[in-house]
Amino acid sequence: MRSKDPAELNITAFMNLMVVLVPFLLITAVFSRMAILELTLPADGVAGDEPPLFALEVILRSDRVDLNDRQSGPLASLPHADGKPDLEALSNYLQRIKQRFPDETAATLLLEPDISYEQIVDVMDVVRAVAIEGERRMELVELFPAISIGDAPAAPAIAAVGER
Repeated sequence: MRSKDPAELNITAFMNLMVVLVPFLLITAVFSRMAILELTLPADGVAGDEPPLFALEVILRSDRVDLNDRQSGPLASLPHADGKPDLEALSNYLQRIKQRFPDETAATLLLEPDISYEQIVDVMDVVRAVAIEGERRMELVELFPAISIGDAPAAPAIAAVGER
């Protein structure tokens, strides 16, 4: 005959597992910091608005970075170094542009479809700011923090455009 007594639930083993598992999971958890960048799409000209004196376009291509002024045309073409954008040359050129137009904060980053995410982020970081060595520490100096993103136009027939 069977006994009709209710079976006892033994949760001691389960509680021991939780006591070990919870601290282990907390210790091994990866705490990551999420950074959000504010981006906009390039704006079309609105009737009645005066065009800006200078409108920087940074065109990231698979073999070079082209710098243009939307109003006057090409400024420079910087070939890639080792298959990646030459970030130092780009930073130096952007600093010279910022010296000529200190009040300008907007830049448009135009991308070809096959550009890697890593290259996009690297170029955006260079366009946004530059690290300058101060008296006691490195200082971040703002260049063109208001970045818009769009598709790059088709590459011109002439690959290299000289500096102006």
